[in-house]
Amino acid sequence: MPDIVDVSETIAATPDDLYEMVADLPRMGDWSPECAGGEWLDDVKEPRPGARFKGRNENGTKRWRTVCTITAAVPGREIAWESRAFGRPVAFWRYRFAPDGHGGTVVTESTEDRRGLFLRAFASTATGVSDRRTHNVETMRITLGRLKVAAESVRRHGT
Repeated sequence: MPDIVDVSETIAATPDDLYEMVADLPRMGDWSPECAGGEWLDDVKEPRPGARFKGRNENGTKRWRTVCTITAAVPGREIAWESRAFGRPVAFWRYRFAPDGHGGTVVTESTEDRRGLFLRAFASTATGVSDRRTHNVETMRITLGRLKVAAESVRRHGT
């Protein structure tokens, strides 16, 4: 049975605006306490299915990278990618954006742990995280909270 975690937050911003913020993957470090951002690979500058980027991650003194492939990029609706390390699946990440009926958006961040035995065997040593599920729930709440503050600040101040 897959280990999937979902966290949602209602944000006073449009689905299109929130998609733009999240889809600017090199800026993910502005929201996430673990992902420090990344860079597009293969001369790609925007998300589209098949596009790849290298993600930089950190937890305290631990640092690691993943190579991610975009699997869905639908402006205002969804962005998703699979992350891999050492050529092996690590996780599937997805952000979905749905109007809340009051001018805002429900943003749902989800992840599916896809690590096999090889990566699970040394993951806690490499990342400093022994309980990935609990850690992901905590960091996803922080990520969506930071996204909310940034998006609502822009909306309030018009910048």
